[in-house]
Amino acid sequence: MVRLPPLNALRSFEAAARNLSFSKAASELNVTPAAISHQIKGLEDFLGVKLFRRLNRVVMLTDAGQAYLPGIREGFQKLYDATVRLQTVESSGVLTISTLSSIASRWLVPRLRRFQERYPDIDVRLTTSDHLVDFAREDVDIAIRYGTGHYPGLHSVRFLEEEYLYPVCSPALLAGARPLQRPEDLAFHTLLHDDMKVDWAMWLTAAGVQGVDPKRGPAYTDSSMVLQAAVEGHGVALGRSALAADDLEAGRLVKPFEIEIASTFAYYVVSPETTAEQPKIAAFREWILSEAQRDRDNDATVPIAVR
Repeated sequence: MVRLPPLNALRSFEAAARNLSFSKAASELNVTPAAISHQIKGLEDFLGVKLFRRLNRVVMLTDAGQAYLPGIREGFQKLYDATVRLQTVESSGVLTISTLSSIASRWLVPRLRRFQERYPDIDVRLTTSDHLVDFAREDVDIAIRYGTGHYPGLHSVRFLEEEYLYPVCSPALLAGARPLQRPEDLAFHTLLHDDMKVDWAMWLTAAGVQGVDPKRGPAYTDSSMVLQAAVEGHGVALGRSALAADDLEAGRLVKPFEIEIASTFAYYVVSPETTAEQPKIAAFREWILSEAQRDRDNDATVPIAVR
């Protein structure tokens, strides 16, 4: 089997032959002329032929060098073309994202139009699931997770912090026969629960409220459904700030009380370490970070409902 010469030596030969100058080749490749001369000498020794005639301050290709150059130049062009094709494929095509339906419907989907406008060659495929995606077995490029950020073997970046939890409800609950004016008034309203273990007991304790059963009321398997039930006036939800923000801004929900409790979880965008820098994956990660920053830049303190 024929052994091929080192790639760096071939790069030096092609640049020197094209420029007919070791100095110009060195400048192009960001090395010293002595390094180019050393690479060419090594290549000539490897091939067993002289490729250049070294004259006063100039170099000329030998017959062997002239015969060798077209094939080397064609080879580098093919390498370049293959790399461009690969990068084009990796920065376009289908991007499959896995996430919880709550963050998908309440935060991601309303913003995806901006991603598609910025990257029209990437087709997003959004899947929702409650289980942690297995990147080794499932056809998923990137995932959004809600947790502590400890995901061994994965590239993980926090993009949304869940700073506060607080009650939210329809503006209609602020009026009527039992208006929601004080935390104690929750005794006369339905508490809504979700499966993310957002704990009413913790909030009621922080608010110093007694006589309200923290477990009563319907439970939903999805945080988005809990918020939608609150929008429809079915009761009071303990909202997570990232998910409730758009509904509060639009006036579909209101925050009836000042009392908040801190959350220890946050949202992370994760992908396998081996594919984290693929152009389409990196593009989505950078975009989602910019969207989260945009939210922080535009964020104002959520006002308490005016009665």
